Amino acid sequence: MTRLLLAASLLVASLPAVAQYSAPPNTGNTFKDVSLIKPPAGVKVAILKFEDLECPACANAYPIVHAAADRYHIPIVRHDFPLRMHIWSRDAAITARYLQDKVSPSTAEEFRGAVFAAQTSIASKDDLSAFTRRFFQQHKLNVPFVMDPAGLFAAEVQADYTLGERIGLSQTPTIWVVSQKEWVQVTDINQLYATIDAVQSQVAASTPGTPAANSKLKHAIGTQK
Repeated sequence: MTRLLLAASLLVASLPAVAQYSAPPNTGNTFKDVSLIKPPAGVKVAILKFEDLECPACANAYPIVHAAADRYHIPIVRHDFPLRMHIWSRDAAITARYLQDKVSPSTAEEFRGAVFAAQTSIASKDDLSAFTRRFFQQHKLNVPFVMDPAGLFAAEVQADYTLGERIGLSQTPTIWVVSQKEWVQVTDINQLYATIDAVQSQVAASTPGTPAANSKLKHAIGTQK
């Protein structure tokens, strides 16, 4: 309950139609276009993230984000944001897109997780190629002679990158917990679970016919004053 109250304090200070916060407080970035920081239509709460497969902080956050999504049964909306200073992350993202389209989304997700797990041993594009061959062999897949001959998967990655630029991203990972009315940027991954608790409580409190949830939020507000 303490964890919930601490996170709820991020959300209940004010309740405008579209709210924005950070966890911990006052640690978030200033974004240029926040209209795109929202869950898919019909989804109450989701985790939205931009990641770079060569980013150590993204590798650290990856299992925590996925464990949280599984626990709370909420979707992850992921976008690729390969930083220009990283030499192989874009190629890895293109391979993940290939697997998602040509094999299965679950295989693509497994590839992303495997890349993050092996990240420290991948120092070059040659290392990535060797890692990719091993992954394909382990999954009884043939490595295509050219991964993306028409540039379709590269275009998908670039579209994500352009979206991130439009929002005004400056780092990876950039992670939000989002509802249809609020978003909270999670700058400390250890705050992720508490932030989901708080956002879900806020959604429940604003949903007609949930008096228990509304009472819980009122209690949180009263406790924090």
